[in-house]
Amino acid sequence: MIKELTDLPTPLIGFELSGTLHAEDYRDVLLPAIEKAADAGDVRIVLVIEGFGGITPGALWQDLKMGIEHLRKWKRIALVTDVEWIVHLTSVFGWMTPGELKNFPLAQRGDAVSWARG
Repeated sequence: MIKELTDLPTPLIGFELSGTLHAEDYRDVLLPAIEKAADAGDVRIVLVIEGFGGITPGALWQDLKMGIEHLRKWKRIALVTDVEWIVHLTSVFGWMTPGELKNFPLAQRGDAVSWARG
């Protein structure tokens, strides 16, 4: 499931990811917000993950397409999580992500917001 965060300062967009992610989550929640941000300028995003149940193949495909479609618009992605394997995975493969990517522990969510906005 993807839930939009509504307490972030502009121009940030943010989402809380939990459970298993499906293609519909991307299509109905994430993609419209990213398209709106890309149309307005740069995409600066905060992703908060407290628990994660996986991602379906359809959701993975949507994720890949989304990154490519707005390749030059991605500026900063703040990943806020204490899930060690996600932190490790993004540390190894983060260079493939468009824009800058930085990991933050859940306790430093405020720092993540400041960094993404900067």
